[in-house]
Amino acid sequence: MSSKKNIFIAFLLNFFFSVFEFFGGIFTGSVAIISDAVHDLGDASSIGIAYFLEKKSAKQPDATHTYGYKRYSVLGSVITTCILLVGSVLVVYNAILRLISPVAIRYNGMMIFAVVGVIVNLLASFVTREGKSLNQKAVNLHMLEDVLGWAVVLIGAVVMRFTNWVWIDPVMSIGVAIFIFIHAVLSLKEALDLFLVKTPKGLTVDDLKAHIMHVEGVKDAHHIHVWSLDGNDRYATAHLVVEGDFALVKERVREHLHEHGVTHVTLELETVGEVCHDEHCHVEMEEHGGCHHHHHHHHNHHH
Repeated sequence: MSSKKNIFIAFLLNFFFSVFEFFGGIFTGSVAIISDAVHDLGDASSIGIAYFLEKKSAKQPDATHTYGYKRYSVLGSVITTCILLVGSVLVVYNAILRLISPVAIRYNGMMIFAVVGVIVNLLASFVTREGKSLNQKAVNLHMLEDVLGWAVVLIGAVVMRFTNWVWIDPVMSIGVAIFIFIHAVLSLKEALDLFLVKTPKGLTVDDLKAHIMHVEGVKDAHHIHVWSLDGNDRYATAHLVVEGDFALVKERVREHLHEHGVTHVTLELETVGEVCHDEHCHVEMEEHGGCHHHHHHHHNHHH
């Protein structure tokens, strides 16, 4: 089964479920259920967006998107996350109002809803467990959170039924909201790192450079850039000063980088005496003085 189809099923499950929950929350008077409904509605809309963007992100590169559409998937996770952040703030606000003026709650109805909630979300998380992209992982994470959220509601309902502590309900919903908030912030950071073109996790430019320099025939490596479009694929570009057979060296360097999970490599090859005309020198080159003597040559090389 394709991940897209899975995402769509999860969307339908969540959407209808959140509507059902909303009425459930109103009927039982439970703010924890309503807060779960808000959360689920957030999930549903975000999954809808994810579905749409995941489809788009699978498109092949073309003239307008030369790097392809993978970032659309990340955009989906940013939108999702923002919806969840807003949702969790609203939930906390409502729960605090509830703490100030408690309301009677129908525990039995609440328990039934919670049992249904656990089952539905277990199904949904089972359906979406295969995802690879950040986007699909985000979706699966929501499903698992929902299972947890409902399990908490169920326990809370049982406890309230026997103790009549009405405050348990809003406190639970605040707990769920804080949990969602923290997760959302973390996944937002992950997505923004991709948009800011940070070096992918677990990679350092120094490491790559050292690896490349090991290759026979490579005298120097500079202007190394590494980035990722969607958190899965890694791209790199580098300038190499090479002695000997260019084709052979290129092949070896590619293999080396492949071990680091770099799937797309663009190499600029230079001979030993050649001057690199790139004004924007890599920071490391500055430190090692690698750049400075390049600059002195620039002028006498204009034939």
